[in-house]
Amino acid sequence: MTITKIASLALLCLSAILLIGLQLKPEAWLVLSAGALTLLFCGKKFRNYLLLVYLSVVILGLTPITTEISWGHIAIMGTTLLAALFLPYAISHFLWKDRLLKFQFLSGQSWHRSEVIYILVTAALAYFLVPFYLKNTGAYLNWTVEPGVSNILRFFAGTNLLGIWDELFFVGTVLSILRKFIPFGWANLAQATLFTSFLYELGFTGWGPAAIFIFALSQGYIYKKTESLLYIITIHLTLDFVLFLALLNAHHPTWVPIFIT
Repeated sequence: MTITKIASLALLCLSAILLIGLQLKPEAWLVLSAGALTLLFCGKKFRNYLLLVYLSVVILGLTPITTEISWGHIAIMGTTLLAALFLPYAISHFLWKDRLLKFQFLSGQSWHRSEVIYILVTAALAYFLVPFYLKNTGAYLNWTVEPGVSNILRFFAGTNLLGIWDELFFVGTVLSILRKFIPFGWANLAQATLFTSFLYELGFTGWGPAAIFIFALSQGYIYKKTESLLYIITIHLTLDFVLFLALLNAHHPTWVPIFIT
């Protein structure tokens, strides 16, 4: 990998940490601008596609990333997240007539028994780790769980839709772009950094970012092996279902009395 590619990638990751994760806007914009300038010294196709990732990071930096579930916030955050996801695809597909981004949901093969077992193991680990993490760090306080069918349904839908978006963007878009131009290991580290920065700002504080970073790396690796977005989304939604129940339990223990406390 060339020095200019390394510099562009490093500055992209640093700007994501500062802009999305830590919300240090003045410093982040400077770092992001410096990273974009380094692309002038890179090859045309790499420059064009990494600019798409930079564009999405800018959009995420302008997005009010919170766990609020009011209809107004859902509309604003949902619109910007969709823009960050689909603008790179639209520009690549319709403007450049390039099919580098294609959101491959199925690999053409059925899931192996080991892949099904992995989902079950994920559910089991999440059952023990997620409630402990939420209570141990107090991170559950970053979410508000109000009574009422409408609130619970919106909370459930938001958790799942955001999980799907995570995989479509960080793996299906960012990793899919980067792995075409740089070694997979570096590409996976970069997408995991962006993934972690986003979820940290969303509310996964304490030691959560370390666990999320490992999870994001594993998701990238699994996607490389399976070439199936459907599979990694299933893994993610399995974990998110446990998270949903654990948050209900943390705020209202009598609602979901199924966790060991």
